Amino acid sequence: MRLSEYIINDVKPLNINSKASELQHLFNQLTFSHIPVKDDNGTYVGCFSETDAHCFDGEKPLKEYLYAVEDFYVRDSTVWLDILEEFAVHSNNIMPVLDAKNRYLGYYELNDVISLFSESPFFSEAGGILVIEKGINDYSFSEISQIVESNDGKLLGAFVSKMNSDLIQITLKIGNTGLNEIIQTFRRYSYNIISGHEEDGYLETLKERSNYLKRYLNI
Repeated sequence: MRLSEYIINDVKPLNINSKASELQHLFNQLTFSHIPVKDDNGTYVGCFSETDAHCFDGEKPLKEYLYAVEDFYVRDSTVWLDILEEFAVHSNNIMPVLDAKNRYLGYYELNDVISLFSESPFFSEAGGILVIEKGINDYSFSEISQIVESNDGKLLGAFVSKMNSDLIQITLKIGNTGLNEIIQTFRRYSYNIISGHEEDGYLETLKERSNYLKRYLNI
């Protein structure tokens, strides 16, 4: 399904000459974090946030508060993962959509875009979740794929879930097999296992040996 089918047009941008009270009234009626505004030529200007809007003098026109406008948008050709990133960056729940000529087409709602993400194989297909960690200059996605596939696993998705100047964490969704052999192979390649949502045979073995040693020392 084309993402453009999710463009909504039921709330039109306010004109910058509209009173701030109109913007405040819209926020009182809707659950939006932001409302788009346009100029006299119909050109998209940006969005006002609900937090800022309630600080405005309701009798003044919006053009007096253009310093508070947040200029974010996506194109109608933008892929859904990039759209999701824009939502995360700007902490909003609507995203204005412009065409190649900067004409305002409508907006996406955050819940609609998240629903597309939840329908992807990363979430919809059966499999295990594995979080691995390695030095930021030492990891390789090709190596990660090779480790998974050499153990008859199917890599359904992978993304960088945490990163600093030294280490990187990568979350994997793996189908088609159990995780134990894959986990052991990652360890042999010097990856740290942060979490694996299946039984980790290596850890179970260590626990058994530890319990055995405790019993032996207590004899």
